[in-house]
Amino acid sequence: LLLHYQPKVDLAKGHISGLEGLIRWNDPETGLVPPGKFIPLLEETGMILDVGVWAIRKAILDRREWNAKGLHAPRVAVNVSAIQLRQKGFVAIVKRAIEDSGQEPGGLDLEITESLIMENIEDNIIKLSAIREMGIGVVIDDFGTGYSSLSYIAKLPINALKIDRAFVMNVANSSDSMAIVSTIISLAHSLNLEVVAEGVETEEQRNLLRLLKCDSMQGYLFSKSLPAAEIAAKLKSGEWKT
Repeated sequence: LLLHYQPKVDLAKGHISGLEGLIRWNDPETGLVPPGKFIPLLEETGMILDVGVWAIRKAILDRREWNAKGLHAPRVAVNVSAIQLRQKGFVAIVKRAIEDSGQEPGGLDLEITESLIMENIEDNIIKLSAIREMGIGVVIDDFGTGYSSLSYIAKLPINALKIDRAFVMNVANSSDSMAIVSTIISLAHSLNLEVVAEGVETEEQRNLLRLLKCDSMQGYLFSKSLPAAEIAAKLKSGEWKT
């Protein structure tokens, strides 16, 4: 298994505002296997629990290595699966993963889908509050698809929202998608949350998101996900200013 990283870009300043760590499987015979073909298997077998711990440790260690090289690494996010969050000992598992890395949790974010957070909202608020107290950021992923109650959004111990790519994809040619994106951005900012638009692939999408005051974007328009060594090379070259 490998972690590749996709940059998040500040729309106002143009610099890198973060990185999302994405699990990849490098099969010796066929090469990189698409996540959709092996992540469900990891979840079905329960192996995702061990892999999730590995991903947190790996992200922290990669960030430490970048900083050790003087590259001023941005924040790094790791995705949390349903099986992980449902564990009673989820907070302890995350804490142990950080302790095993030998590093402080500063600079680490956990991304959790909106629908997953809403499954057991009261319990998840307690868990995520404990995560925040450890100095870890919490980001709601795929926002706009999980039927959140607005009364709970204000209570959630989170730092940012990521607008689901389905809305971003159509923001330039659908008035409904434009209205949804604009509303999400206004809602998030009213709650002092940052907003990331994922799946940005065209200049038109980027320009509209900038006009709507979206904070950051992520997508193929800027970069696909890259191995840690390539991230380091980009940061060192100055091509990506942090």
